[in-house]
Amino acid sequence: MAASDHTSIKHLFRSRKQTTKETQTHLYVETSQAMAGMLVAVDGHPLTAQQQQNELNRLYGLAGNPDALRKKRAREAQDEEHSLRILRAMPDAFRYEYAGVETGTQTVGGEGAQLVRLKFTPNASYAAPSRVEQVLEGMTGSLLIDVAQHRIACIDGTLFKEVSFGWGIIGRLDQGGHFHVEQANVGDGSWEITEMNLNVTGKLLLFKRLNLASKEVFGDFQRVPGNMTFAQGVDLLKTEKEKLAQSGGADPPGKFPQ
Repeated sequence: MAASDHTSIKHLFRSRKQTTKETQTHLYVETSQAMAGMLVAVDGHPLTAQQQQNELNRLYGLAGNPDALRKKRAREAQDEEHSLRILRAMPDAFRYEYAGVETGTQTVGGEGAQLVRLKFTPNASYAAPSRVEQVLEGMTGSLLIDVAQHRIACIDGTLFKEVSFGWGIIGRLDQGGHFHVEQANVGDGSWEITEMNLNVTGKLLLFKRLNLASKEVFGDFQRVPGNMTFAQGVDLLKTEKEKLAQSGGADPPGKFPQ
């Protein structure tokens, strides 16, 4: 929670997201205005020249549209607030059981870090204050905690029952849904998500089916100036994309090195 108040450290990084349809590689940069992201490869193949130009046109168009940029930042801020609300609720929403000590890795906590494993189950007396926290009432799983750094290195959760939002009218998550998120110190004292796996089904607004199945790996974190504007971020993404192309492609095999 304390770390969320310090947002001056920002990074350029890469992600590879695999779904049932395809694998996409993106470059991202955190800026003072919003996150800038550029698609650079699909299924390991670089975009065509026209597709690359379309990506740049989209990003520069966004950089030149202050209203759209504010709306993008507002959506990002809402997502961040939802995540913090979940985090605030966790001490009360679950009962915890000590399950041993493990050694961290490059992508989980950090190489050599001492991590405490806690198993968690729902606290029967917990009542979610809003639908944001309701998902916790049907979840069981485990955490890996870096006690020295006061950080969650990994959270693995499974829905052991169906969870409804707004009496089922707004939405529902099916029993058996699973998620797995890893975090690590990326080398400058700051922590970033290094892997996120989702496998969730359900229903939104009565009729729309929800089916999320993806694995996303994040890496190649590089520190950037904390006051970088969105337009400057787009310029940096363009330069980084060109560097990747010169070095042998946008999507090398394996997990991204730190």
